[in-house]
Amino acid sequence: MADLAIEESDDSVSQELEKGCAELKKVVEQRELELLLNGPYDRRNAILTIYAGAGGVDSQDWAQMLLRMYLRWAERRGFETEVMDVSEGEEAGIKSATIEVSGPYAYGYLRAEKGVHRLVRLSPFDSAHRRHTSFASVEVMPEVEGNLEVQIPPEEIRMDVFRATGAGGQNVNKTSCAVRLTHIPTGIVATCQNERSQVQNRETAMKILTARILELERRKMEEERARLRGEHVEAEWGNQIRSYVLHPYTMVKDHRTNIETSDVNGVLDGELDEFINGYLASQIGQTA
Repeated sequence: MADLAIEESDDSVSQELEKGCAELKKVVEQRELELLLNGPYDRRNAILTIYAGAGGVDSQDWAQMLLRMYLRWAERRGFETEVMDVSEGEEAGIKSATIEVSGPYAYGYLRAEKGVHRLVRLSPFDSAHRRHTSFASVEVMPEVEGNLEVQIPPEEIRMDVFRATGAGGQNVNKTSCAVRLTHIPTGIVATCQNERSQVQNRETAMKILTARILELERRKMEEERARLRGEHVEAEWGNQIRSYVLHPYTMVKDHRTNIETSDVNGVLDGELDEFINGYLASQIGQTA
């Protein structure tokens, strides 16, 4: 068919062949990438939490920008998302947010996003319009499948209830239905205030808490394996994985792979595959 198209100079057939080859190449690349997603939890749904870091209201605004970025990325991939918990900032943005991303290999892809994300821009909250640097951290955990994976005795959990609040501290309901669960042995905390009933909020908070405990156990096992192999184990908190620069030039750079682009707006609109795929390719031979 290709030879026929060349002989007859049939542009429409040539274009169709080029389109078919491009689609086939994309499918092959996707299958090759999925071969890298061979960790024990990679096929699972993901629970992703964003925390505003140093930088005040700018960092809270940055955290909200990251939340939108991940929601747009999930939408582009056809994944389903649910906002499980949001803590609004006093002036703007969010202090933290937790979302569930459901789809094949959601955790496998999103584990590439764990770490600290740095933003450099002219602050919209500074009357002098000076350049500010803001930080936010991203935590990614696999969703727990069933109750057998993590056993948490009821006596190890403390539950506190409080009133859900909106932006600026405004009460959004008059009853104490928001829930905070604390795992006493580890100090791990999970909250939920998005649902209307205390029971629903507790169920969601328990889901988040269980995933965090599973992630803690997974990290301990990885650190022990590294210790036995004689490897240096870096503390995850504080590791800056990516910088997003809006001023004095535009650039997004991943510091683990050195992949960079000047299309900041595209990245913030969810075009993350180049960074995620590059990171996964760099991890060949390593345990997820």
